[in-house]
Amino acid sequence: QVQLVESGGGLVQPGGSLRLSCTASGIIFAQYLMGWYRQVPGKQRELVARIFSGGSTSYADSAKGRFTISRDNAKNTVYLQMNSLKSEDTAVYYCNAERTLWGTKYWGQGTQVTVSS
Repeated sequence: QVQLVESGGGLVQPGGSLRLSCTASGIIFAQYLMGWYRQVPGKQRELVARIFSGGSTSYADSAKGRFTISRDNAKNTVYLQMNSLKSEDTAVYYCNAERTLWGTKYWGQGTQVTVSS
């Protein structure tokens, strides 16, 4: 019933931009904290950005100034605008939904972002 579907990944040149989207179904979207994570083979999955119900955002140091997370509750969608992409941004990006009050977490299937050099 619960599903998070990411889209927007692809191959881009260094300095380019991508906009990732994650659409949720099966949950009351506005009640969830939304986040974007990424994972490189052989490394731990790391938090990139989070956005809370009140609109507050939090970013990893590597993303500050380049990435912007936003959400549209009417569309049950969270976005990650990625600008000035670097080769080290190459990873599988995952959408996460968390209901902290109940300890409930859901993950999307991931979307590949590859920044060529």
